[in-house]
Amino acid sequence: MIRSFIAAFAATVVLSSAGAAQSAQLSNAGTSAALVAPAAPLDTAVFGGGCFWCMEPPFDRLSGVISTTSGYAGGTLLNPTYKQVSNGGTGHVEVVRVIYDPARVSYARLLDVFWRNIDPLTANRQFCDAGDQYRSAIFFQNEAQRAASIASKTAIERSRRFNRPIVTEITARARFYPAEEYHQDYYTKNPVRYKFYRGRCGRDERLKELWGKPVA
Repeated sequence: MIRSFIAAFAATVVLSSAGAAQSAQLSNAGTSAALVAPAAPLDTAVFGGGCFWCMEPPFDRLSGVISTTSGYAGGTLLNPTYKQVSNGGTGHVEVVRVIYDPARVSYARLLDVFWRNIDPLTANRQFCDAGDQYRSAIFFQNEAQRAASIASKTAIERSRRFNRPIVTEITARARFYPAEEYHQDYYTKNPVRYKFYRGRCGRDERLKELWGKPVA
């Protein structure tokens, strides 16, 4: 009788301890899950600033930018090629698509880098490249980007830095087509040719003339 009572009591203690341990594990798991915040989503920006080779480097240097991709946007032709766009008439713009982490770099900062790497006073041309495919443009992706883009343009106009109007387009998002692979990261794949092209095009001289300091 006594042995049966002791055995029953021991079994009750074991079960109680196991239940308490399981409850503690669940509680700790819940606490850990609550402490791990979900990762913030990445965002996208699309800018046209003439030759897309030259628009990748300034954004690649920014902390918080995940990737840059050269491509085409704004036209009606499906799956355009470089030859088609560069010949003109498709309505596309050479652009760079920037994937970035808004927790590390703001869209306002991207806009600042964009402006200081383009000539905002010349329509349908950027430096030595002429044609509407080289026009400067901001393709906003949402209402917040639209408002920020307009505000940044207005701020430059009010600064009276220039005595000519800013002709850079601010337009709604358009379908983006990645350029051919050999265009991607051209400045790292072909550094000598890239530097030759950039120098011959007079890009840095014109940027310094416009903004008063070297490119970012």
